[in-house]
Amino acid sequence: MDLARRGRSIAVSGFLLGGAVGIIASTQTWLTVQRADAGADIFVPGASALPLLAPLSLAVLALGAALSLTGSVLRLIFGALAGAVAILMGWSTLQLLLSSPVSAVASTVTDATGIAGAAGLADVIGAIVPTAWPVIALVGWAILLIAAVVVVLTGRTWKSGGRRYRTDAGAARVAEGPVDAVDSWDDLSRGTDPTR
Repeated sequence: MDLARRGRSIAVSGFLLGGAVGIIASTQTWLTVQRADAGADIFVPGASALPLLAPLSLAVLALGAALSLTGSVLRLIFGALAGAVAILMGWSTLQLLLSSPVSAVASTVTDATGIAGAAGLADVIGAIVPTAWPVIALVGWAILLIAAVVVVLTGRTWKSGGRRYRTDAGAARVAEGPVDAVDSWDDLSRGTDPTR
């Protein structure tokens, strides 16, 4: 089975997996703040480190669910959107891993200690240590990016079950063969019955 024939399952699976990884990662600890004053460590979840993580992951899940129900033009648009999300979130996650900014933990540290302001935070933060979850999220964004590329390359060729109908001279409906049920909305005007 070539890539064009496998494209739909690869793409949908990639979208759902990438979105699910993002949702799960948003609830997990991404950064551990070690305090300079010997207080208890402060744990920063993904949703606080990257505020767009949860909503964009939900959007990716929705795009993955919609891929099997839309026409080829929308599939290409969804693929491009998902690719943009993967690049944006991947870049943001990589920046966190390479250099954890104080701004990513400021609100969580303030909530835990009541201390705000750059000077106060500098006094209380000893070190910011990333956990494994940003790396897991990066893998999820890489999978999503691959799936988005597959959608763009193969989205017009996806086929599924169903029957194609034509109207003969006597206005009787005659089965012609398989129909691309994924594109059934596009084909309604050309004699397709997507319910059979």
